[in-house]
Amino acid sequence: MERGKLLYEGKAKALYETDNDNLLIQYFKDDTTAFDGAKKEQLEEKGVINCAISTKIFEFLEKNGVKTHFVETLSPREMLVKKCEIIPVEVVVRNIAAGSFSRRYGVKEGTPLKEPLVEFFYKSDELHDPMVCPNHVYLFGWATREELAYMTKEALKINELLKNFFDAIDITLVDFKLEFGRHNGEVILADEITPDSCRLWDKSTHEVLDKDRFRKNMGKVVESYKEIYRRIMEKYGE
Repeated sequence: MERGKLLYEGKAKALYETDNDNLLIQYFKDDTTAFDGAKKEQLEEKGVINCAISTKIFEFLEKNGVKTHFVETLSPREMLVKKCEIIPVEVVVRNIAAGSFSRRYGVKEGTPLKEPLVEFFYKSDELHDPMVCPNHVYLFGWATREELAYMTKEALKINELLKNFFDAIDITLVDFKLEFGRHNGEVILADEITPDSCRLWDKSTHEVLDKDRFRKNMGKVVESYKEIYRRIMEKYGE
């Protein structure tokens, strides 16, 4: 399967046509951005590590009954995926207060939440991904009530699966972002699940292992991503 026409290029990934109308190639770049692109760097090998991590997580989710766009990995940076019409709503699941949640509500970072919290954000760089409520989603026609209910239920299911997945390798899943898309009339999980889209802390030391290392100028971003992948392969590798 070879890359065809470039269809879309985002901050961290690009999508290419294939000779199959239902399949695309998702290419993971080394570009790393924060604050709506205001901060940007190229981090060597980051795309390769993220592709590898996302592959193992999608395989794990598929085995546990989650329908995703993942088909197979084609190369260290390329993933064959089902073509989706992306729903422009980011679904964020939070287990522990951190990041924008702590800033918005004045909750000390690291405070466990009583139960997982699901939030929705409109995907728009120009508007800085504003937080929205379900009524916004229906009003603007981004998703139906049934689709949003499904996305919420799946997000909570994925949260429980990933908490166990990471707990087994001594990592705490703080929060994460999901994107969903429509494929042949069915809503499925799309995009990626990587340290770019999750907050992941070492369970014992609480060391940050995710993209916050880049946001906060902590250094050793790729090294931390590699450590996550090392633990995943040690536990789940074949």
